[in-house]
Amino acid sequence: MEADQIIAQTKSWVKDIVIGLNFCPFANKEFINETIRYVVDDSDDFEINLTTFLTELHFLDKSEFETSLLIFPESYSDFQDYLDLVDTANDILLEFGYEGVYQIASFHPEYRFEHTKKEDAANYTNRSPYPMLHIIREASLEKAISSYENVDKIPENNEKLAREKGIKFFETILQNIKKQ
Repeated sequence: MEADQIIAQTKSWVKDIVIGLNFCPFANKEFINETIRYVVDDSDDFEINLTTFLTELHFLDKSEFETSLLIFPESYSDFQDYLDLVDTANDILLEFGYEGVYQIASFHPEYRFEHTKKEDAANYTNRSPYPMLHIIREASLEKAISSYENVDKIPENNEKLAREKGIKFFETILQNIKKQ
């Protein structure tokens, strides 16, 4: 699959689910302003993926993009392998002095919160068409959070909405996105 198609599908997911269901109340501004960067890493090599991650951190240091979605369409189909990537990426943040500068949000087609069962619709708040790392500028996030009431209620509200919508709702949207 071509990178352009993967990016188009990811943008549809951001628009239809992340923004459409208001899972992230801060995403719409960046989506409209086109300050979300989409990067496809089609390698299935862990070390190459980590190099791409570090390269993206360096890129963000010098760019006007607020955030970056690093997409791995060819790897990490196993959720536990993906969690290893997330852990190692967080280690890289520490090792290279990026703690407090960037943070990672994680999204995966089989995402599962520790406190949920696999079939819990709440998991769809972090389920995406492809495994990806969302690199977020902490200063921008803190600024957005400071102007938002009840920010601590966002995860709880998202889980509640996801359960109300149900698994079939999300499966249909994600299937339609992957057909694009």
